[in-house]
Amino acid sequence: MKSVLCVLGLFCVLGSPLFGEAKERPNVLLIYVDDLGYGDLASYGHPVIQTPHLDRLVSEGLKFTQFYAPSALCSPSRAGLLTGRTPYRTGIKSWIPHNAGVFLPESETTLAELFQGAGYETALIGKWHLNSDLGNPKEPQPVDHGFDYAYGNNAYQIPTNRNPTNLYRNGEALGEVEGYTAQLYADESIQWLEDRKAEGDAFFLYLSMNEPHTTIENPPEFNELYAEFTEGEILPIPSGGPIPVDRLIPRGAGEYYANITYMDHEIGRVLAALERLELESSTLVVFTSDNGPVTSNWRTWWEVNAYGETGGYRGRKHGLYEGGLRVPAMIKYPGKIEPGSVTDTPAIGMDLFVTLAAQAGLVLPTDRTLDGVDLSPLFSDQAAESERTFYWALPTDDGKDYVFRQGSWKLILDTELNPIELYDLETDPLEFFNKVKEESERTRLMNEAFKMHHRSVMEDFVLSRGDDDC
Repeated sequence: MKSVLCVLGLFCVLGSPLFGEAKERPNVLLIYVDDLGYGDLASYGHPVIQTPHLDRLVSEGLKFTQFYAPSALCSPSRAGLLTGRTPYRTGIKSWIPHNAGVFLPESETTLAELFQGAGYETALIGKWHLNSDLGNPKEPQPVDHGFDYAYGNNAYQIPTNRNPTNLYRNGEALGEVEGYTAQLYADESIQWLEDRKAEGDAFFLYLSMNEPHTTIENPPEFNELYAEFTEGEILPIPSGGPIPVDRLIPRGAGEYYANITYMDHEIGRVLAALERLELESSTLVVFTSDNGPVTSNWRTWWEVNAYGETGGYRGRKHGLYEGGLRVPAMIKYPGKIEPGSVTDTPAIGMDLFVTLAAQAGLVLPTDRTLDGVDLSPLFSDQAAESERTFYWALPTDDGKDYVFRQGSWKLILDTELNPIELYDLETDPLEFFNKVKEESERTRLMNEAFKMHHRSVMEDFVLSRGDDDC
């Protein structure tokens, strides 16, 4: 059993108020979507896509304008979210291919384990992608990381969002399931919430949507909303089989726009269920994305007809410029956060681990480095740390594999750890003007600080891959 659970057990024996009645603790709904760009929501400036339910959510809570994903790819981003640790510390460097034998070690303590240890009911509904096979008991599964219940897929939907064939429920393959993934995950979430309401349980629900990750298929009525942006017949591009070369034809942005509106519609059903079940006032809701979008700069065949928007920021998914890392994020917490709040304080996915634990009164692990901070002061518009540092690492196609940010300054380093680009995001948020030579002393000092931080991360990485659980 993890050491943190032992600590939680000690608190339980001592009768800590941490373990009071469920009504004294917030329920938590953490919504993580897949490949949604910073500019892909109406509330973040998209001129076409309709997202009324998420627009309402952001109007009822706190909107972040400088929120960052832990990584620019899915698996490491999810590792960072659930552990509060830079993904490399956990051994997850990039996305995990099927049967690669890579997984989040059981030695890591997840957010679900913290909630489970405090008596919460926990569920993962949707995408997991923290191992290479949801059906292989030799690899840690969601149940091994604190989830009482798990329903969904691993890396991506097969063949498309419609009638998926790769869903699992608690480790059991379900075969083909009729419906669209957004609807299926909303249905499952609503049923699970109804059960929790009936039983009076405090809950942590991690709703991990597939949308708008390709390959995309939508109900016809949603495609019709954006018909003017679609050219020719809609022919879904299936994955999981032979490459459908004859379907790799640019058809415009209509299907992508429709997929986001459909995602918004189904999330709206879950939010409406909270209200109907009289759980809204006691539930802290978080919404964010795992990385930046796939833009129209397609790099692989399965990305065709994705038209994500970065809000004008440079780059896209799989790269460490702002467009690959900066994502929409919002938190709603009735009675704690003033509706319509906005913050430009930089924050990152790992912060949610610490923040949600703080709001629920959970005990954080003390036997490992946590890279997140508590964002709770932002709930009441208190001042935040001004010179906080951020670190990203990811094998990239362009060899710009590391980023170190101090305050508004962002240093980019290559595969060999050489500093190659420096930007002042306060005056140059679009990363046009490389000041690595002009600001040579700043570059030197930031490089030294990066090396010290990187050394700590890589020491943990080596430990994670040498662990008995690996």
